This record gives sequence, structure tokens and C-alpha cells, in this order.
Amino acid sequence: MKFFDKLLGSKDNEGNNKQSANALQWQTLSTEAELAAIIERSATVPCAIFKHSTRCSISSMAKGRLERQWDVPQNELEIYYLDLIRYRNVSNRIAEQLAVEHQSPQILLLKNGKCVYNTSHSGINVADLKAAL
Repeated sequence: MKFFDKLLGSKDNEGNNKQSANALQWQTLSTEAELAAIIERSATVPCAIFKHSTRCSISSMAKGRLERQWDVPQNELEIYYLDLIRYRNVSNRIAEQLAVEHQSPQILLLKNGKCVYNTSHSGINVADLKAAL
């Protein structure tokens, strides 16, 4: 059963899905004002932005891989989710303000208001993100 628990998520005694203390909890990014706040927040705690295309199967696979692998304590890294199809203006602002080339899917790590790490497609994984912390 441990195999299925890992695949499907473990359950408590009532049959409800349990979340680990380090389960990935997306915070939505949808406005340029929120982006500005995240950039400012990165001076206090590292922040990651995952840019996701809801129309792309590779993006969906990268998102799923992050969710399955996630083991980063919430107090060590805040993670934000951007639906770049709906909020293309925010995605464009990210590229402009952080001086990174637009990719999809893409994850960016911000510290002290700067992008210190970014990767895309199959390069997106938790181990490399943690190493960049």
C-alpha cells in the first residue's frame, strides 16, 4: 500500500487525504501589484514563481512533478503560481522586470528582489530549486 499512498497521497483514519507539513501550497499570482509585492517580499524570504501554461502538456507534467516532489518547509520558500495564459501581462512584466527570457513552463527563484535561478521544461525539479536556495 505504501506505493499507492505515495502515488495517490496517504489517508487519515477517516479516509481523508492527508497533507504533509511540507506539502506544496500554491499562492496565486495574477496582478502586476502582486508581482511587485512578491519581489519586495523576496528580501525577507526566498520566493519562487512557477509560470504555467494551462494549454501545454509539458507544463502540466512539470507542475505535477513539482507537486509530487515538494518537500520544502513553507518558512524556507514561498511558491507562487502564475497562469500565464490568463495573465500574460504579468508574465511579460516578469520577463521585463527580472531580466529573464520568457519560457513556459518556467520556475524562477527570487532573493533580495532579484532572480537568482531560473529553469524551464524538464529542468524544473525540487532538488535543483533547493540547491539554489
